[in-house]
Amino acid sequence: MNLPLPSLNLYSNYRKVIALADYDWDIAELGKVAGLNVEVQGANHLLDQYGRELHHFCTTSYLGLDHHPALLEGAIAALRETGSLRVANSKNRCKLAILEQYETELSRLFDAVCLSTLSCSAASAGILPLLASGIFTEGHPPVMVFDRMAHYSMSHLKAACADETRVITAPHNDMDFLERTCQQHARVAYVADGAYSMGGVANMEGLLYLKERYGLFLYMDDSHALSAVGQQGAGLVRPRMAALEDDCLIVASLAKSFGASGGLIMLGNERQKKLIQRYGGPSNWSQSLNCAAIGAGRASIRLHHSAELTTLQASLQANIRLFDSLISTEQCHSNMAIRLIKCGQAALANRIASELAEQGFFTSAVFFPVVAQGKAAIRITLRADMSPALIQRFCEVMTELLRTHRCDVDD
Repeated sequence: MNLPLPSLNLYSNYRKVIALADYDWDIAELGKVAGLNVEVQGANHLLDQYGRELHHFCTTSYLGLDHHPALLEGAIAALRETGSLRVANSKNRCKLAILEQYETELSRLFDAVCLSTLSCSAASAGILPLLASGIFTEGHPPVMVFDRMAHYSMSHLKAACADETRVITAPHNDMDFLERTCQQHARVAYVADGAYSMGGVANMEGLLYLKERYGLFLYMDDSHALSAVGQQGAGLVRPRMAALEDDCLIVASLAKSFGASGGLIMLGNERQKKLIQRYGGPSNWSQSLNCAAIGAGRASIRLHHSAELTTLQASLQANIRLFDSLISTEQCHSNMAIRLIKCGQAALANRIASELAEQGFFTSAVFFPVVAQGKAAIRITLRADMSPALIQRFCEVMTELLRTHRCDVDD
């Protein structure tokens, strides 16, 4: 007997995505703006395999801590102290003592129960199916509402969550849609970013209202805001809550502004931490953070307690304001460091990114599936350690390229 096949491609369709996007990736590689192998020549200064010296304008190290001497020394010191790169087994059975110390220090810094992971993506892969099962919502599986713009590290888990509960995709930042969903269902969990990788931020005021009125559970990825903003680098989401309660989980990358490596989970209680350690799969398999990552992270924590963090944050904001005064984007007046310069078609974005690279500026040409079809752009990210002269020169080159190519398109 031939059984009916289950419905397919409800949450993803890789064959279609590849068919639509692979040509543009090929063009990006031919244009020498993808597939680069680089050597670090200095702060924000790269040398690629073609001999080009590049200023890095698509970095996510917004504070420039990836080359900070204290973090580099912290990594080296931790390796010397432990005499080993890592302990090779699952963390819930045995882990390095300095990893426990590190997580304790992270917990103090962010005033939450903190757990480290190999990456922010690994954290979401382990936690979101658990959240969908209802173990964090008193045994009642919540309806899982993913913001349409939620990062791929979360949205690709829709299928796994759908095996536990109902999954809905919501229009971006649509609080009316989310409120109607809360009115229709007893338990709802919202999955979104604090700051989005393609620009823009969550409507935290609206989300906190829905959390208070309907018991909305929040699962927020604050990777692009952690360290870059907030007192002691707490980001966008954590500072909006007096205490992190049982109905909010925050994940973030420790490899962006924080300057180290790995991922971070902020939790409301130790019971949640224990459940993730035991059943969180990808968040807790046999590889934990190595000693160099731990040492760099502990050095970053010390920096977060110092006045230097405030100085770096202020420098980043000054550079953002300078850029906005020279080039207008939809992200103008946001305190996040991400800006998108619209190009429309992927071919134009790749062409401009390639010409920028030939003039010494490495940027990202973003196109489908990273952004919607017809919405390709040049993605710019700013850093605290960029000089005003460098930003001004970049904007001059960018403006001239846009003028030239848009004239070509109009003709």
